[in-house]
Amino acid sequence: MIRQSLMPAALTLSLAFAAPARADEISDALNSALSAYGEGDIKYALEELEFAKQLLTGLQVDELAQFLPEPPAGYSREMNSEMGAGLSLMGGGTGAEAEYSNGDDSFTVTLIADNPMVGAMAGMLSNAAAIGAKIERVGRQKMMVQDGEITGLVDNRILVQAQGENTDLMLDVLKTLDFRALTAFGR
Repeated sequence: MIRQSLMPAALTLSLAFAAPARADEISDALNSALSAYGEGDIKYALEELEFAKQLLTGLQVDELAQFLPEPPAGYSREMNSEMGAGLSLMGGGTGAEAEYSNGDDSFTVTLIADNPMVGAMAGMLSNAAAIGAKIERVGRQKMMVQDGEITGLVDNRILVQAQGENTDLMLDVLKTLDFRALTAFGR
């Protein structure tokens, strides 16, 4: 019984430090979950926690999307708002993707963070030459280039991938990424 009486106090304390001073949808959902929990309505508390989680995930996606490069001269950039749905099927994580186009040519840049499958890519990237891929440096970052695809792993947890026909252009675009700041994403 001590555990039950400490739960609301611990959640309230953590919310006081984690939530912004102003009320917003996230803090409203968390407060609603806490209230429902206090009333014994566990089902509704879980629904509100899930809603808050979805809103927080949206904030994380927006934060990751800020790392997507600006379009090169003559190109436009369109963000893919459906990226997160596919990640839930692959074990979760956060993803952002944009398509860059000038009408005749297009390519995509994808960022995927903290997905269990991304870590498995480390072995493949370290053995790129064995599978016939070429390694290019983009700043201090090693990128595997093969068949119109450029793939790199930042901090062993963030996949950076570009796909298209113009490898030189994609490499130039990837050079504008702030890999050091990307390493701090989500921490």
